[in-house]
Amino acid sequence: MKTAVELRSGKGHRDENFPVASRLIHPRHRAIILAFYNFVRTADDIADHVSLKAEEKLKLLDGLEDGLVGKAGASEEARRLRQALEERGLPPRHAQDLLHAFRMDARKLRYENWDDLIDYCRYSAMPVGRFVLDVHGESQESWHYSDPLCAGLQIINHLQDCGLDYRNLDRVYIPIEAFARADAGIESLAGRAADPALRRCFDEICRGVDDLLRKAEPLALAVNDLRLGLEIAVIQRLAIVLSKRLSRRDPLSERVHLSTRETAATSIAAVVRGLSRRARQAVAPVKEPAVER
Repeated sequence: MKTAVELRSGKGHRDENFPVASRLIHPRHRAIILAFYNFVRTADDIADHVSLKAEEKLKLLDGLEDGLVGKAGASEEARRLRQALEERGLPPRHAQDLLHAFRMDARKLRYENWDDLIDYCRYSAMPVGRFVLDVHGESQESWHYSDPLCAGLQIINHLQDCGLDYRNLDRVYIPIEAFARADAGIESLAGRAADPALRRCFDEICRGVDDLLRKAEPLALAVNDLRLGLEIAVIQRLAIVLSKRLSRRDPLSERVHLSTRETAATSIAAVVRGLSRRARQAVAPVKEPAVER
């Protein structure tokens, strides 16, 4: 069996839909976030490998967790993350939650309903936001807004890759109940283009994503760290744009992504708006408490 490192897809943090430790993040935080990313990317590539059997994937994922908690034979990604966590006094819980999600990917190919999908996102997406917030010393109360944002980002990725996931891995994240309500067949994901029934199914998922993004909207202003708040503002805006694009375009017949120029323009606009909102928040009058008579 190949090692975890040998199974890497070659995808890096600059290839993701959304920023990962961009220049907006303070330099003192970028190294640990990238160590976390590289560990998670290795695990993700194992779970998504088309030629590995489920048992092989699980064994490799167990090996990554062994390295994360200090057992012998650690991979380089696990060793670096463990060292970075120890230097900050942070536990490995968020990385372990993500490993739980990748084990689900190795064994589970269908999701029954929206709640079932969100439960998967609780392990596959929400720990990412929680980790970044913990690195910045933010309150766990911010998880209330971070969790729906991360779930929304995850489901956007699911929609973008729904055809590839079905054809290559027989894995479908779109809930079975959504197919049933749209009178669509799961096998239609193998087509070159979405038929009207599948389009209705996609539209339902896009509406669910939009609801998640609305719930997450206060996050950018809820965090104390200005640079993190601007990074979040960029991510939120990119997610909104991508969700709207997925509601108009067909991920089976075209690559529904943003170009480098579109990403840059959207990011700059989000930073400007984020700074403006922060400034308005800073000068907002403080309401005096009501005086009891």
